[in-house]
Amino acid sequence: MMVARTYSVALLGMTGSMVEVESDMGNGLPTLMIIGLPDTALSDSRDRVRSAAANSGCPLPVSKITVNLSPAALPKHGSTFDLGIAMAILASAGTISATSVESVVHLGELSLDGRLRPMNGVLPAIAAAARAGFRTFMVPAGNRHEAELVPGVRIVPVVSMRDAAIFHGGAFDPVELETIEGSDSVADVDRVEELADVIGNPDAVLALVAAAAGGHHMFMLGPPGAGKTMLATRLAGLLPDLDTERALEVSSVRSLAGAGVPRALATRPPFESPHHTATAASLIGGGSKQIRPGAAARACHGVLFLDEAPEFASNVLDALRQPLESGVISIHRANAVAKFPGRFQLVLAANPCPCGQYGAAESNCVCSPNTRRRYLARLSGPLLDRIDIQVQVRRITAGELRVSASEPRLTTEEARRRVTAARQRMAARLSGTGWHLNSEVSGEWLRAGPFRLDHETTSAIDRALERGGITMRGYDRILRVAWTLADLDEASQPGFEHIGRALYLRKSLST
Repeated sequence: MMVARTYSVALLGMTGSMVEVESDMGNGLPTLMIIGLPDTALSDSRDRVRSAAANSGCPLPVSKITVNLSPAALPKHGSTFDLGIAMAILASAGTISATSVESVVHLGELSLDGRLRPMNGVLPAIAAAARAGFRTFMVPAGNRHEAELVPGVRIVPVVSMRDAAIFHGGAFDPVELETIEGSDSVADVDRVEELADVIGNPDAVLALVAAAAGGHHMFMLGPPGAGKTMLATRLAGLLPDLDTERALEVSSVRSLAGAGVPRALATRPPFESPHHTATAASLIGGGSKQIRPGAAARACHGVLFLDEAPEFASNVLDALRQPLESGVISIHRANAVAKFPGRFQLVLAANPCPCGQYGAAESNCVCSPNTRRRYLARLSGPLLDRIDIQVQVRRITAGELRVSASEPRLTTEEARRRVTAARQRMAARLSGTGWHLNSEVSGEWLRAGPFRLDHETTSAIDRALERGGITMRGYDRILRVAWTLADLDEASQPGFEHIGRALYLRKSLST
């Protein structure tokens, strides 16, 4: 008997840390001890592993067994380590090859009959281990397709603990068992909504295309039936397909959330629309033991749509302020900090008052001015200051409906081509800076960098800043939108008209 070791992965948010699983046989009463800061679910591995081994026909030795999970100070959660613990014990007993076990990263939860159950987080766990230099992974057969999404690694899917032992040289006869399948994967066949269905509101359509091109956040204000939700649901369809790196990140978040991962990387940007009763934990993410991603993280590289935004709790909305600024969602707990990607496009929609009729033609609004102010004041100033584009959406009239029916309208396919071309121009201009979209560029770079605009061009927003009509953050955001409008127009740099349109898209709610 000897000390044997293998490896597994401990996940904290999207961050994976390698864990060395060591097993030692010693003298004493037969027992199985797991040390190294395990949580309750991991401590229960003692009974799962022993029962699974006995029912698989490869029982554990009757001895004092100590399993150490190193580094010992790193908190470890869940049942992911079951397979690694079982293989390390059999290797230390000499039942299977210790050399083979040490060269493989093991991930998976054991059932009492010895089969392996699929687990959440396989994709980010393997991606983290691959970055650390590991290349061979043993996973439950139910997670095979998800695991194979990580390029450049070897995946060994196994149905049971017995199959795993046979792979590592155990002298056991194969026994055919039924695979425990994972949750149903959602295929990447999301229906793309057609932009041409939108009638009227050309300013809102322009704002939507600009938001898609530059990655800008957007706020729409208008009465019920004006088309705010219709516009928001079409934004994801205007975004270009995700590249491999972003698609892997989106799929990893889905895996952590237990939402199911398609057999191919999700190439379309996600769209999340939580209900207004959502809590801060469900929107941002959280959990007392194991931290899970919320709707904002699941919307990374896509769209987070908050309909009826003033109906959300104020603390829930304000929790978005930090991710909007940094692009990272940080969840702090007493013993750890979990981080998730937070690069999403926020789209807010709101009625102008509680009854929704203020400002509509032939309005029957019964809300007092004070009631309207209190209603919209639920959206805090600091939050709205982080929204690049703020537009009014109005109901169309019967006359506009008849006229629009005969006029050509911008289609989703045509708009996506414009957005893709604009993003290519952004990428060429921002090459070597670490930024990819105009919404990511720092204000200092725009104001004092190589693409600084002259005072004549920026005179409109200079005056707005002097009068207190916009903040310094708002000034920078107008510049970003102006550059996006210029990219859509194939201009080399924004002109006075682009600055004016960007200012209008920022301040149209107050005009």
